[in-house]
Amino acid sequence: MSSQTAIGIDIGGTGIKGALVDLATGALLTDRVKLPTPKGGRPADIVETTRVILERVSAIAGVTDVPVGICFPAIVRHGRTMSAANVSKKWIGLEAAALFARSLGAPITFVNDADAAGYAESQFGAAQGVEGVVILTTLGTGIGTALLNDGVLVPNTELGHLQIDGVDYETRASYSARERENLSWSAWAARLQRYYSTLEALFSPDLFVVGGGVSKHHDDFLPLLALHTPIVPAVHKNNAGILGAAALAVKDLD
Repeated sequence: MSSQTAIGIDIGGTGIKGALVDLATGALLTDRVKLPTPKGGRPADIVETTRVILERVSAIAGVTDVPVGICFPAIVRHGRTMSAANVSKKWIGLEAAALFARSLGAPITFVNDADAAGYAESQFGAAQGVEGVVILTTLGTGIGTALLNDGVLVPNTELGHLQIDGVDYETRASYSARERENLSWSAWAARLQRYYSTLEALFSPDLFVVGGGVSKHHDDFLPLLALHTPIVPAVHKNNAGILGAAALAVKDLD
């Protein structure tokens, strides 16, 4: 790598957080700076909050001109946001990467949040050193996914939206579906079994990595699944977006 540190910023529907990352180890070199996502999630407001976080992290770390990576809850194609999850619909079709770069006064790398989390696991976590096809799934409000082959990210997979049994299956197998329907761990695991078995049939992966807040309870549901593919919890939970965005920012410089 041409640089050993970078700043990662993770933009979510409720909070925006950032830190300086040691890219040799995946450790945070500063405390996370976190601010609430502005109400309504409009572009100008989120960009300004991101600018404040970048300024604060840079000041705490005493750094300037380090690579900056930003991850965002949207499909990102060539720097343009093509969807919007839990933020304003004004993001759809926006040249977001250029907007951030202009407003922050620095070049940035701009990626989907699940892709950032998946890349973090491949570099510093559960998928580090794993050859072949790895699929990360984040089980939360929906199901976010990241697909990697030999550590190379294939961006913008939206495999939570697979049509299974005639429905967009994240509406049945996400963690929010479990909460909404008050499902037991075993009843929810039956739905996860259907989902992961379908992914197995389509991709023949070498490893599944399960992220999202519920992954801290992995002992309650992962042992209930019967799959040919190994399935393990993510290592980096709350910091995955920060780590992956920072690592991808440096990768872009290589």
